[in-house]
Amino acid sequence: MDRLRIATRKSPLALWQTEHVAARLRAEHPGLLVSLVPLSTRGDEVLDRSLAAIGGKGLFLKELELAMQRLDADCAVHSLKDVPMDVEPGFALAAILARADAADAFVSNRFDGIDALPAGARVGTSSLRRQAQLRARRPDLQLRDLRGNVNTRLAKLDAGDYDAIVLACAGLQRLGFEARIRARLEAPDWLPAPAQGAIAIECREQDAAVQALLSVLDDAPTRRCVEAERAMNRALHGSCHVPVAAFAQERGGGLSLQGLVGDAMSGRLVRAEVGGDDPQVTGHEAAQRLLDAGAGELLGLDS
Repeated sequence: MDRLRIATRKSPLALWQTEHVAARLRAEHPGLLVSLVPLSTRGDEVLDRSLAAIGGKGLFLKELELAMQRLDADCAVHSLKDVPMDVEPGFALAAILARADAADAFVSNRFDGIDALPAGARVGTSSLRRQAQLRARRPDLQLRDLRGNVNTRLAKLDAGDYDAIVLACAGLQRLGFEARIRARLEAPDWLPAPAQGAIAIECREQDAAVQALLSVLDDAPTRRCVEAERAMNRALHGSCHVPVAAFAQERGGGLSLQGLVGDAMSGRLVRAEVGGDDPQVTGHEAAQRLLDAGAGELLGLDS
């Protein structure tokens, strides 16, 4: 196989990630012709409503998967945190790259951190996970929806629509905006979305030639960590409709997984931390501990 076509969203961050993957593949496979197939997705086009309201993060994937089904593309690059817990039948995640910074970023032109914000400050984020953790820490804040790509969100902050916004550190760093990060929001006090900071490459499950090309980019430690996080989320039936956070790290040859379920309205948080060796077992155990601590009520599973 001497040619590879990669489907991607058209946002600056998606294009950066796909170009990064393309460069890595060209370096690993000299002579391989790699080209991008930029596509627009419904998740990118509908910006006046939250992702939860229009169907979830899977909207970022559908057009890319259709392109692969039509054989217009051989694979697709995603932010793994946007990939649903169960990949569509007929597809596989052939490679998960080494994870970048998994933390969230507090971004403001005037204030150094969450605790420095004045009472009633306007903070922009459409993530229920971020809203729940903000509400728990500062119930006085005005939490306002914020959609659009990284550049659009920063422009809205600079226009004075918000006093601060919360974004992913990895996205800001990849686009050259690391200087905009006023504070890193990180574990154990603040937890990211499951698989945040990781890039995944999806392809057709039966396409062995493509999987072989992509497999050289797979990072085993990252895969173990994000599989544990995603297993926890799957066991909780998590999506962008519910505030679920998870962060796993390899420690002493095993996994340490921190999980959180929150309520974006009340700021109530339920936490658990679990150690283990098997990502699936560890994820399920963390989910069960969260449920035992009352997470089912927050997730609407007890009704």
